[in-house]
Amino acid sequence: MSTPLHQGQPVLAAGKPLDAAKAVMIMIHGRGANAESILSLVPEIEEPDFAFIAPQAAGGTWYPYPFMEPVERNEPYLSSALAVITGLVDQVLAQGFVTQQIMLLGFSQGACLVSEWAVRNPKRYGAVIALSGGLIGDKLVQPPGSFDDAIFFFGCSDTDSHIPKSRVEESAAVVKAMGGDVIKRLYPKMGHTINHDEIAFIHGVMTEVVRGENR
Repeated sequence: MSTPLHQGQPVLAAGKPLDAAKAVMIMIHGRGANAESILSLVPEIEEPDFAFIAPQAAGGTWYPYPFMEPVERNEPYLSSALAVITGLVDQVLAQGFVTQQIMLLGFSQGACLVSEWAVRNPKRYGAVIALSGGLIGDKLVQPPGSFDDAIFFFGCSDTDSHIPKSRVEESAAVVKAMGGDVIKRLYPKMGHTINHDEIAFIHGVMTEVVRGENR
C-alpha cells in the first residue's frame, strides 16, 4: 500500500493564538474529511479563550481499514496518526499549559483516534470528546494508568452503521475502569452525525475548562 504517513501534513488553527489562550482543543477529523471540516464545528462550540488545533491526515484517512480490525492491520498508519496527537499535545504542554487545559475531540475515525490515544496516555485532561467512535482493535484491553476523574464523553447513534453500539459500551467500560468520569449518550436512530445535545455538552465543558472548574 502506498498510503503516506501523516508526519509533515498541515496543521490548521482557529480561535485564540496559543500564547493568548486559556485552553486548547485538539480536533481530529474523520475518514475522507479534512482539517477544515472538523474546524467547521468551531463557530458552534466557540469559547473565546480557546485555541483550536486540527491536523490533516495524509490522503484524508488516518488508517486504511475499519477500526475494529486487528490493530496490526492498520499499521504503520495508526501509529503515525497517534504520534501526530502526541506531538501536538507535547507542543501545547511546552507552551505552559497543563493537561487539565487540553481537550481532545474527534468525530468518527477521529473519535476512535482520540479515544485510543487517551487510553494509551491516561491523565486528567480537560475532557476527551468521542463523537461517533470507540476504542480501536479487534479486542479491547485495559492498560495501566488513571484518568483521575477526567471527563470522557461518548456520543453516538444506537444504530450507527460504522460504530456498533456494543463497541461504544465496551469503550466506555474500559475508560470507567481507568477512573474516567464517563458520560455515554446513545441517541435513537440518529445516524452518523453530530447533534445539538452533543454541541451543548461540549460547550458546557469548555466553559468549565476555561474557568478551571475541572482541576
